[in-house]
Parts: sequence; C-alpha cells; structure tokens
Amino acid sequence: MANENYSAGNNGNWSPRIVAFFCNWCTYTAADLAGVSRMKYAPNIRVIRLMCSGRVDPQFVLEALARGADGVLIGGCHPGDCHYSEGNYKCLRRFRMLKRVLADMGIEDKRVRLEWISAAEGEKVKRVVNEMVNEIQELGPLGIPKKFEEWDKEIEHLKQHIESQEFKQEEVKK
Repeated sequence: MANENYSAGNNGNWSPRIVAFFCNWCTYTAADLAGVSRMKYAPNIRVIRLMCSGRVDPQFVLEALARGADGVLIGGCHPGDCHYSEGNYKCLRRFRMLKRVLADMGIEDKRVRLEWISAAEGEKVKRVVNEMVNEIQELGPLGIPKKFEEWDKEIEHLKQHIESQEFKQEEVKK
C-alpha cells in the first residue's frame, strides 16, 4: 500500500525510482504477504519477479540504472533455503562483483542492495523498501541518462581534439 509520505510528485518534489528483482519463492511472496496484510510501504518500487535471485544478471542491474532507476533492490531466499539449492550463493557472488564495478563507476554503495527475505517476512519487505527509499531520497537522483549525455559531449569534444591534432601532424608532414 502506498504511504502518502512517499508518493511521487508530492508538491513537485523528486521521488526515487527503485527497481526490485525478487525471487518468486520467498521475497516476491513476502511482498505479496505485505500487500494483502495492508502493510504500508513506499510505492517507489517496481518489482520484477524472477524464479531465483541466482538469475539476477549484473547486466540487469546496470540496465535498470542506465534507464533511469535511482536504486536497485535484490531479494532472495535466506542462504540454505534456496529452492534451487545454491542460487542465492550465486547471487551473492555476482552481487559482490557488481558492487566493486559500481564503486569504480562512482555509484554510491547504498543504491544497490541485497536482502534475504523469506516468504513469511512481509514486515521485513515493508521495512527494507522504506529504508531504501529514505536512503536514496537522501542521496538524490542518480541521473545516469543525463550523465550519458554529458559523457557523449565529452567524447565528442575529445574526438574533435584528436582529429585537430591529427590534422596538424599531417600539415607538418607536408
């Protein structure tokens, strides 16, 4: 359920967009439990259901951020409880690698989060979503699409500079 404090567009204020990749068997079921139990959590989250957190490819996270998400939440079964034996361990290995890549890109640590949430933990879904929305609200917009425009301008400027240097070298050779 939506909480008025988090609704998008309140008084024209910016509101974070969070993409969530939830495992079908635990975290997605817990989110469903939170909904039917009428627990109030921020509506800023868009859930993508996967059969297992081990199916979250780091490219999915990068793509979500590149398309305008301000944060990404990954939810899976608790270690030892994965319905696919070791999918959540695979997710954890990928997550740790992804965090290093994101840090190298200058993306804040709190923008991407991994949580183990069982099917019975609807209250935890509510708490985690609200915490993440608050943390990202404090960080402000990520703005990757706008950064792409800036990077494209820098690349174009660099390209022109290189071309002008090459032109000067050709003139010197003549």
